[in-house]
Amino acid sequence: MDKPSADKKTLDAITPKSQDISRWYTDVVLKARLADYSPVKGCMIIRPYGYAIWENIQRLLDAEFKKTGHVNAYFPMFIPESFLTKEAEHVEGFAPEVAWVTQGGKEPLEERLAIRPTSEAIIGHMYAKWVESYRDLPILINQWANVVRWEKVTRPFLRTTEFLWQEGHTAHRTHEEAKAEVARMLEVYRRFVEEDLAIALVTGEKSQKEKFAGALHTFTIEALMPDGQALQSGTSHDLGQNFAKAFDIKFLDADGERKHVWTTSWGMSTRIIGAVIMTHGDDKGLRLPPRVAPTQAVVIPIVYKEAAPVLEKSKQLRQRLLDRGWRVHLDDRDGFKPGWKYAEYEMMGVPLRIEIGQKDMEKGQVCLVRRDTGEKAFVPDTAFEAEVERLLGEIQKNLHVQAKEILRRRTFPATTFAEFVEVIKEQHGMADVAWCGQAACEDRFKAEVGATIRCLRDASPHHPCVVCQGPASRQVYVARAY
Repeated sequence: MDKPSADKKTLDAITPKSQDISRWYTDVVLKARLADYSPVKGCMIIRPYGYAIWENIQRLLDAEFKKTGHVNAYFPMFIPESFLTKEAEHVEGFAPEVAWVTQGGKEPLEERLAIRPTSEAIIGHMYAKWVESYRDLPILINQWANVVRWEKVTRPFLRTTEFLWQEGHTAHRTHEEAKAEVARMLEVYRRFVEEDLAIALVTGEKSQKEKFAGALHTFTIEALMPDGQALQSGTSHDLGQNFAKAFDIKFLDADGERKHVWTTSWGMSTRIIGAVIMTHGDDKGLRLPPRVAPTQAVVIPIVYKEAAPVLEKSKQLRQRLLDRGWRVHLDDRDGFKPGWKYAEYEMMGVPLRIEIGQKDMEKGQVCLVRRDTGEKAFVPDTAFEAEVERLLGEIQKNLHVQAKEILRRRTFPATTFAEFVEVIKEQHGMADVAWCGQAACEDRFKAEVGATIRCLRDASPHHPCVVCQGPASRQVYVARAY
């Protein structure tokens, strides 16, 4: 784990979450040593503790990708301008965010190079070279990479000019195969975020206005933060044949005809760490789900007189958990009182604290303290490993239960536009409303309260359109978003 801080300023009081969630968020990111500001505006330095969370996310997600037959590759971050402009809707959608390289060394470039905002263009070019026959399909490739999008308003993890992500890019023989891939990867994301990150979600299709530029359809998992703003947490895109035609990705089918492939793309970025921070954190700092916590348990010796026996026992407890495969840290630093250490690891969100002192040793017990509830339990030394495993499982489940409660409490039905405005502006929540499907009514969501359709919920609307009161075609979730 990241080396615990010796700087006592680290544990200065943070802004209460209920008082100012924006300041609280920044305080936690900095004081838990997840990230720091870069000299380049809009960028961040991901510190070791924050990067360890990303590594755990990578490890878990990558295993799921490989189970579904995907393999990893890497493509250049520089994309020729002519590639980016081949798919008209794509280039129009990304144009405001693209950073350009115009000079190499002392020489101006003959063609501008875009710094990767996403990789459909460069990958489409390569797939056109690699695909010849239906026997070459499907192509199931993912890459772990960085991306640059020139953002005007930034916040660590949630929205930065440069960020890390994974992006999957697949090519298929039929549209049915491609649509199955889109649904399969959305489910991989949903299951990972719900089960491993303990975040509650709504899922569904984006409206045509909110879809990925160049896609036929975009599907999303959306998390609702405690302040009532939504966070798009992962997307899966049905690209149809738009990029296949733009880059002439064709194959010879079994019937002897040359046909365009059907492509998909899907991605999740480091912004999901922001969702973990904001969903689970409290006034003491982070509360990390055990499955992705860099340190799942910390052992803290309580030393008053004889240090050696307690320190030796602490090392044994740590080793017993390491032998079971848990991520455990022993904090045997001298010169720091136990209470100081407790506060530090609460700030860092370590799920379980293990305290051991001379009296505990005499009684044959170990003290376990949960970060999620603060509950303290004394367990027999003989049941130590089993209790740690049980409690870490309970903490993971409890954080998800609490996240589902946030989603439930912050989602409100609205049948009139006045009720909708009240949900967004006064109740600071997500509105569950009927929509007629017309762009003019969708535009009013943003014009009036800065909200957007997060996803389409139900094809059987419950009421007339919340905006025009005309016949509705869909039930949708609408909220402000990060």
